[in-house]
Amino acid sequence: MIMPEQKFASGLSIKLDKFSVKGLVCALPKEEIFNEAFHESLGEEAVADITKMIGVTSRRKAREDQTTADLCQSSAEVLLEDLAWSKESVDALIFVTQTPDYRLPATACALQGRLQLGKACVAFDVNLGCSGYVYGLWLAAKLLDGLSIKRVLLLVGDTISKVLSPEDRATALLFGDAGSATALEYDESAKDSYFILGTDGGGERHLMIPEGACKKYQHNDPRLANADTSRLFMDGSEVFNFTLKSVPPLVNDLLSFSGYSSMQVDAFLFHQANNFMLKHIIKKTKIPAERAPININRFGNTSSASIPLLIADQLPAIAKTGGPVAMIGFGVGYSWSAALLDMNSMSVNKLIEI
Repeated sequence: MIMPEQKFASGLSIKLDKFSVKGLVCALPKEEIFNEAFHESLGEEAVADITKMIGVTSRRKAREDQTTADLCQSSAEVLLEDLAWSKESVDALIFVTQTPDYRLPATACALQGRLQLGKACVAFDVNLGCSGYVYGLWLAAKLLDGLSIKRVLLLVGDTISKVLSPEDRATALLFGDAGSATALEYDESAKDSYFILGTDGGGERHLMIPEGACKKYQHNDPRLANADTSRLFMDGSEVFNFTLKSVPPLVNDLLSFSGYSSMQVDAFLFHQANNFMLKHIIKKTKIPAERAPININRFGNTSSASIPLLIADQLPAIAKTGGPVAMIGFGVGYSWSAALLDMNSMSVNKLIEI
């Protein structure tokens, strides 16, 4: 049964049941880029200063001919095989990304064909970034009705390296590439799950690619006077202030809504936005540091893929008590999302290289 939605202090709060996460595979490109690669374009001293703040020492970069869809497709192929799910049994495919293959058609449609899923399969794209994985889980769970839709394949990832300027101090060293596939299934015996979702479109211009779609960029923002408006622009201070203001209350509201204490939660999986920012949030929310893993140092900010990457990379070592897991996404949009759910039904949890 789907419980009624209600307004909460930090967003729309939703309680769901009768779905479970059966497996997850996250894929990384093989090429690893270390910070020394940026010495020529940014300068050695500048690279050292940036590294101290963001905490990223390496990240993965997709090949020129390798896209987010490729990483997600490889993840999905491994996941379906390991779960022994027939391709005809997948009733829906959701692709969450801000780096699709094409402006049209929807890359989800292309992925349905490449994966050779049945034609009686719902497939669509969702254009979300940092909050996208939790939004995708909520959307997939809402689709599962036990009748027409019993299994959903959620593909989430980004290859932000393709939209970066190597001379941009704010973004060049920060972002990495990754893709993921998560399998969800209708489950009568599943425990309740809790979601909080919110949006503030006032943050539209603080993290964006100004040109390249259908709206002509209006040249009235002095921050973009000398920027390549076909590349990613980020006002780091604005995003930082938004995060520190919004995320701690979101965590507290999620715990209050679910009725769990922080000590009853196995892991708090934060979107890996910035190392300094994450440590500040963990301290402010009084979460035990050992339950809030950080891997941005090795992979960078992988946008929508950062939470599934944390699950594949860190969760097996942390989730020991069988308690629920909290996931918190926040950023571009502005958009934010939080979920608290049981992950003990997962029989597959892998990190692979492509």
